[in-house]
Amino acid sequence: MKRYLTFAGFTALLVLATACNTNKQAGMEGTTFGEAFTPGKVMPYTELAAKVPAQDSLAATVRGTVAEVCQVKGCWMTLTDAEGQEMMVRFKDYGFFMPKDISGKEVIMHGQAFYRVTPVDELRHYAEDAGKSEAEIAAITEPKKELNFLADGVILVK
Repeated sequence: MKRYLTFAGFTALLVLATACNTNKQAGMEGTTFGEAFTPGKVMPYTELAAKVPAQDSLAATVRGTVAEVCQVKGCWMTLTDAEGQEMMVRFKDYGFFMPKDISGKEVIMHGQAFYRVTPVDELRHYAEDAGKSEAEIAAITEPKKELNFLADGVILVK
């Protein structure tokens, strides 16, 4: 009888833990991280690159699909378009973090878009944070000019 109660208790805990985890993920959708904002004119990420001036920044509200999230803290993420072009997204004043399990989900972000040359050591740091292999990290040998976004608020879309 004692074994049955132990087994039944363990099973109940397992079911409860699974249910809580599912509800936590579903409950995050629609959540705003950082500063609250009302998405007015939202630009698809695929249109952003052509609108950002080469030597300046552009205030924008952008919608896109998350490709990767920092697996250490959630302190950065990347968006990717259909052609594989990536955009690095950081968060204003390091003031908020994103959940680490949102790859493939859509977000709406408000902030500043700009181009910058990212040095090799920083690119390697991001690759390490993303969980890349040592070989993939070692293969990064050139700085990269890339589209960046400094978000002051992000909405995880339902």
